[in-house]
Amino acid sequence: MPSFLPWRALRADLPASLVVFLVALPLCVGIAVASGVPAELGLVTGVVGGLVVGLMPGSSLQVSGPAAGLTVLVAEAVDRYGLTGLGTIVVVAGLLQVGLGLLRLGRWFRAISVAVVHGMLAGIGLLLIAGQLHVLAGAATPTPGLGAFAGLPALVADVTDSGTAQVSLAVGAATIVVMVLWDALPGRLGTVPGALVAVVAAAGASAALGLPVDTIRVEGLLAAVQPSLGHWGTLADLGVLATVVTFALVASAESLFSAAAVDRLHQGPRTDFDKELVAQGTGNTVCGLLGALPMTAVIVRSAANVQAGARTKASRVLHGAWLLLFAAAVPGLIGLIPMPALAAVLVHAGSKLLPLRALPALWREHRGEAVVLVVTAAAILTTDMFTGVLVGLGLAVVKAAWETSHVRVTVGAGDAGPIDVTIAGNATFLRLPTILTTLNALPPDRTVRLDLRDLRHVDHACRTALDAWIETHNRNTGVSVQVVAPRPAEDDRTRPVRATE
Repeated sequence: MPSFLPWRALRADLPASLVVFLVALPLCVGIAVASGVPAELGLVTGVVGGLVVGLMPGSSLQVSGPAAGLTVLVAEAVDRYGLTGLGTIVVVAGLLQVGLGLLRLGRWFRAISVAVVHGMLAGIGLLLIAGQLHVLAGAATPTPGLGAFAGLPALVADVTDSGTAQVSLAVGAATIVVMVLWDALPGRLGTVPGALVAVVAAAGASAALGLPVDTIRVEGLLAAVQPSLGHWGTLADLGVLATVVTFALVASAESLFSAAAVDRLHQGPRTDFDKELVAQGTGNTVCGLLGALPMTAVIVRSAANVQAGARTKASRVLHGAWLLLFAAAVPGLIGLIPMPALAAVLVHAGSKLLPLRALPALWREHRGEAVVLVVTAAAILTTDMFTGVLVGLGLAVVKAAWETSHVRVTVGAGDAGPIDVTIAGNATFLRLPTILTTLNALPPDRTVRLDLRDLRHVDHACRTALDAWIETHNRNTGVSVQVVAPRPAEDDRTRPVRATE
């Protein structure tokens, strides 16, 4: 704990750190179990997020740790490459993040379409919910992806026929109800995280009543942590490299979007996005070397930190110390937690990733953004995270190009004299069919006066097409086309079309 901190700030940061610790504890454990790794590794990632990232410059009040948004990615990586492969992937992804930060590319992550990010989170949320519904009913965790959805009908049949599955589902459902009701309580009781209260209540009730539900398997902190210097030979596999890039990009985007959101919650120093990216990369490098889960900055813990009155980064550092103390002193308590209770926590967390309230308004006001969001989520569900995000980004770029290439083609009325045709706006290849359809529909026996003075931009495809149409019209009809265009500057050698002024 830094000795130079003023007592007034520490007096606010100490209770805030305890609140963040209580919020982080069930999430760290639950995310680890859902990712297919020992529960203790989730705590290790939380400790690194507090003690390593928490001390580094970047954001002052943002809290880092294992994130629900990476659960599906981690589960897929563990399934394909094992824990040793996961360590290598996280190390290299962390080093890539550090490199991006040192190259001052952190700010460019803010240029990612918000619709793509929300679509990514929605896809992750749906996969997370579908997978944890199986655990909620006492079944094994399915293979990540569409298999989790395909197995839901069989799961319903199992719950109908199995009393054990019904008990497990009841414990999970009760956990969700307690979380929702507790978080709605006013006053000081509401400052205690509902997830922690619900998990403790589920553990107590299951133990007292001897309920036949699965509990977390505990290995112990030293047994779970398996330091590794990385298995660099796996990097020759293109699948591993794609996973590394996916981890780095998703973790970076989620962290920096979280930082932007947290900055809006307080009046303190703003985030330096490049330094924050270096900090996140350093944390992931350490996590990979320890064989732990990857980390991101997480908005739920960060918002809890701000709302609890934190003043400095001491609160997030102390939260890491409390996690370490818990993992070292009382790891046996983790083994009392019922699996359906943790699944309920993750179903609740996954539901918060779904833009249920924002999507209808987005559809009314920005229909194109809503389409990008839905397509991104659908692509993630049907393919994988990396492909889905690339599809979303590609669609966002196409949408932006289409919207910025507005062009207006106006044909003047009149039965005699030249036909006035005005082209205004941005003429790109995307709008070329509209332009040529209008020009080709003009009467062949009339002089055309083509006004291009309001044309702000014309790309090579449109310029070539306009030149070709003018030459064809002049040659085939014998009627001239008079082009009215602004006189270019002396050093401007790229005139849109040949013009008679």
